[in-house]
Amino acid sequence: MENRPIAPEHQSGDSLDAALRIKRLNELHGQDVVRNNLEILIEAAQKRQEGLDHIMLYGPPGLGKTTIAHIVANEMDVNLKITAGPAIERAGDLAAILTNLRKGDILFIDEIHRLGRAVEEILYPAMEDFALDIIIGKGPSARNIRLKLPRFTVVGATTRLALITAPLRARFGAVMRFDFYDQESIEHIIRRAAGLTEVPYTPADVSEIAKRARGTPRVALRLFRRVRDFAQVRADGEITVEVADAALRLLEIDELGLDSLDRIVLNSIIVKFGGGPVGLETIAASVSEESDTIMDVVEPYLLQLGFIERTPRGRLATPRAYQHLGIPYDQAPTKPGQPSLFGQ
Repeated sequence: MENRPIAPEHQSGDSLDAALRIKRLNELHGQDVVRNNLEILIEAAQKRQEGLDHIMLYGPPGLGKTTIAHIVANEMDVNLKITAGPAIERAGDLAAILTNLRKGDILFIDEIHRLGRAVEEILYPAMEDFALDIIIGKGPSARNIRLKLPRFTVVGATTRLALITAPLRARFGAVMRFDFYDQESIEHIIRRAAGLTEVPYTPADVSEIAKRARGTPRVALRLFRRVRDFAQVRADGEITVEVADAALRLLEIDELGLDSLDRIVLNSIIVKFGGGPVGLETIAASVSEESDTIMDVVEPYLLQLGFIERTPRGRLATPRAYQHLGIPYDQAPTKPGQPSLFGQ
């Protein structure tokens, strides 16, 4: 079933996601450093007939950290248990998960930086000694019982490595960083998706989608789905450059992959605040969004493109941002707070 195309009329959201997710390391295109290190880690563990060391995966969202957890479980031929930091609210929740693991199982914890301190304290001995410490009773009569756990592997994923405490980070034997994908890798991912879903395409069509995917497979596959929908409704199911461009314009995604929120933020910095510097909270208030949304969703790609700078005084728009929005840079106000030359 892994490589069998799924006819469009039989594709549900879940089955399509399952079909598009790669299963083996040799199918991974891009993330060469991560792939090469995992190959060595897995082959060494298999030769010694041991479990894998605990693995930490970090980087921006949508780059394949969850997919890697599935790949590791498939390569080791073991079960994969999936949870998330916010879902484990109490120490007892984690204890219940750990006691149901079998030898060699992979425990994938997404957003591991959001684990509570009490939960972390339970995880430390579980990862290091494969033991679970349980306190029974209260007060002077309380006693500690240590339960042995089978050797298992924790695969943690996070977008905020700095928020993970040093004791937890030290217990991971391998820490791997995910980078944004290049154009060629994104095109390969889209071609694979088109082949599996039997959607007709040309290299130019794939390139049109890939260049707007922000170097992120999750975004690339989301755009591919929307272009496929548009093609089936408006263009007899065939994707062409014109169809892809029309579909992406309907989604308000421009030729660099900026969406409407990205452009609103850039426009706010340039037009309302004279190009900056301006504080994050002020930007968020001016566009009626949460500051966390601006910092975690919008800023990373704008920084990657070189459209904004982070300075001690706030965010500053660069000449490239002016050029992209079609605003003359030499007409920009030179001081924050100066009346805008471009209106409100």
